[in-house]
Amino acid sequence: MACKILKISLILILLAGPLLGASQDTETGPVELEIDKWFLLGPFATPLPALHREYKTGFAVEGLVQFRQFEMSELKPQTDRPFTWYDGSTVQWRSVTSGENGIEMTGKPDSPSIAYLSFYIDVKRWTKAKLTLRSPQAFRICMDGAVIGLKSRVDRTEEGRPQNGGTLYNTELVLETGKHWVLIKTAYDPSSNSGWYLNGHLHFDEVYNAPPPEITLDPRERMSIHRLLDEPRATNVSVSPDGEMAAVTLRQIVPPGESSESWLELYELDKNRLIRTFRGKNTLSSVTWSPKGQKFSYTTYSNTKGTIWIVDLEAGTTTPLVRDLENLGSHTWSPTGDFLIYSVLDKGKEDAPGVKRLQSISDRQPFWRDRSFLYKITIPDGVRQRLTAGEFTTSLNAISPDGKTLLFTRTLEDYTQRPFSKSELYSLDLTSLEAKLLWQGPWLNSVQWLPSENRLLVLGGPSVFGDIGHDIIEGVIPNEYDTQAYIMDLETMGVECISLNFDPAINQALWCEDAKCLFFTATDRSCVRLYRYDRKRKIFIRLPTEVDVVQTVSIAQEKPLAAYIGSSVSDPGRVFLMNLNKQETAVLADPAAPGFADVAFGNVERWTFKNEEGVEIEGRIYYPPGFDPEQKYPCIVNYYGGTMPVSRSFGGRYPLNLYAAQGYVVYVMQPSGAIGFGQAFSSRHVNDWGIIVADEIIRGVQRFLNAHSFVDPKQLGCIGASYGGFMTMLIQTRTNLFTTAIAHAGISSISSYWGEGYWGYSYSAFATANSFPWNRKDLYVNQSPLFNADKISTPLLLLHGSADTNVPLGESTQLYTALKLLGREVEYIQILDQNHHILNYSKRILWTKTILAWFDRWLKRQPEWWQHLYPER
Repeated sequence: MACKILKISLILILLAGPLLGASQDTETGPVELEIDKWFLLGPFATPLPALHREYKTGFAVEGLVQFRQFEMSELKPQTDRPFTWYDGSTVQWRSVTSGENGIEMTGKPDSPSIAYLSFYIDVKRWTKAKLTLRSPQAFRICMDGAVIGLKSRVDRTEEGRPQNGGTLYNTELVLETGKHWVLIKTAYDPSSNSGWYLNGHLHFDEVYNAPPPEITLDPRERMSIHRLLDEPRATNVSVSPDGEMAAVTLRQIVPPGESSESWLELYELDKNRLIRTFRGKNTLSSVTWSPKGQKFSYTTYSNTKGTIWIVDLEAGTTTPLVRDLENLGSHTWSPTGDFLIYSVLDKGKEDAPGVKRLQSISDRQPFWRDRSFLYKITIPDGVRQRLTAGEFTTSLNAISPDGKTLLFTRTLEDYTQRPFSKSELYSLDLTSLEAKLLWQGPWLNSVQWLPSENRLLVLGGPSVFGDIGHDIIEGVIPNEYDTQAYIMDLETMGVECISLNFDPAINQALWCEDAKCLFFTATDRSCVRLYRYDRKRKIFIRLPTEVDVVQTVSIAQEKPLAAYIGSSVSDPGRVFLMNLNKQETAVLADPAAPGFADVAFGNVERWTFKNEEGVEIEGRIYYPPGFDPEQKYPCIVNYYGGTMPVSRSFGGRYPLNLYAAQGYVVYVMQPSGAIGFGQAFSSRHVNDWGIIVADEIIRGVQRFLNAHSFVDPKQLGCIGASYGGFMTMLIQTRTNLFTTAIAHAGISSISSYWGEGYWGYSYSAFATANSFPWNRKDLYVNQSPLFNADKISTPLLLLHGSADTNVPLGESTQLYTALKLLGREVEYIQILDQNHHILNYSKRILWTKTILAWFDRWLKRQPEWWQHLYPER
């Protein structure tokens, strides 16, 4: 019997709105492109299931279209990868070219068949579209992994080929800038007396023809928000003390995106291979290794209850040590391996219903009355002992090498001096439970024991021990976020600052028993580096890492071996192993590699300028993929301007590669006041509140424009968040340089942020040392954007989480009110039920699209995306 042929006509009609500044009565006609190249997988003979006629409605060929044979992600066309069908046959994606009647496929005359068809739509701007399919057979349409259309009925005819190729099916598409994957699954019914062939066309209006959409089989793509958020990533790595094993904690969003999965992967390090995976345990904590034997622990959480699991690799067992404990916190192994220290949160008491009497300034925070205390549990017997109580939370810092003493800290409010709180450092005898106060004061971060010595390593601000940590000229107040490292002698209580002449700011300290050496991670300008401290020469030696930003480090105690997670500007996070003696590095895990295999990034290069004092101001440029220096590009300027540099890490809240992928040149600068550049640089943040930074940004952008002719100065935008949002607001009061600006969670009135934000007054203890609204109106009033709102003429987008407790919502609300009354161009978008950071998956995507659509509206003169997201009412 002759084979049958199915025809699918594909028509994509792009619907346009008027461009900003374009004449609305301009006639535009459809441009037609023939879709003459396709990917084809199959056909596959697919018998209907047994007893399919017993269903009330039956299970016909149409049901095959909706049945999922593969996970959607497995169907991305890869011409070098074979698919094995359930009958053992193998087939691969192949490219096919349309003939006179389109693509012709052969199906068996006595059995239904299915086939998959695919291509990509590449658009360089936001586009609204209509997808039209014509087919006598059933089909399902997916785009970017989501079902967008379904024709569930088969058209039947006596003539063999239906008139007009079958029923016409339309579906609306919204194509955001980037590449979109279209997948069509079709089922062939041999009883329909219809053929199996396919052709298609792409229609779009002239308004979208510069440049036009493109139908392509090239899988290479630019960065997208889904690529950024959806790929698995390593969140922690922990090396066993003997250096034989490493446990990697990973996390991935679970479709459709409002939850996530975390799991553990266990690696054998001498062979650099994965040997076991621990998966399906709800929310999973990082791994903590026992100092003895092949044992480690981790915690799983279900709602507010936690369970500590002990994994014994030698015995092959996984057993709970603490099960379903309410408000369970973190835990730490003792150096002797025979007990754990863990914490439990006690919920604070509430006042009478309907009222709340504040017990302190911090009692505005709903969790301030909660207290966390320490407990001990023996291994393997599981005998528990409560170790601490009292009025304040006790936080574990370290356990002595002999396991007999621990160090804990408490934080108390102290309104008499900056930073209006102080820390108490205690030692606790684990036999008698006698607590001894060792030290108290401000600016303390953490404390740990130096093994085999009666000395402590202390991390804290430059003033934690008076002025011995100061590396600034007399009379200058240091930035207490510029963390230093100190060694304290417990016998003499003498203190030495070992990082005094070291410009990078200390982040983390680790001890390696094998090397008898301290290792540090430290913020070095816009990078985070790994250093070894040479105690004899008293110098920090930078170790060569494969990435710009080292995020997590774990060091073995019995081998010179470290594992770390890190990323760079165009390098998603990977897990590395380093031989600390040879300083050789190998990749242990690269979980995001498959997802980013086809992602093309533009170049990133360093660019600096000198401020008025002759100090070099760090910066970098992100170029769009396929950058052409002969063209003119819109530009986005990004900054923070506060105490932390904008690091060279990958992704983040403001994914600069994503902005570049949208066709923007992105300029990032790091103005004065940030840590990582030395104390003289970071101290410029104190008692400035933005004037130095704003003027450096304006000066730097002007020099950047003069040095780069490919940037269009009339298409210049800026964006910042939190302190950077404040900078965005403030800059617009001092210049008309920018075409548009975006401020997320910005501070418009310094005094209201100081008094109302949960951490406003305590942050100001760092940023505005001894300066208050009543004694420095020049800072709190004159430098507040709200009190200079009449100077703002730049179109401004205000973004704010409606539940922000760091920078209250009112900071955006009051500036919005002022600008509306002044008749200025301003929009205000609240992201509902989100705090300072937009963490909800779907809301983060919409928030990111809002940013991109606003920039497209003002910098590309393409308002359609914004109008689609926020239509006029």
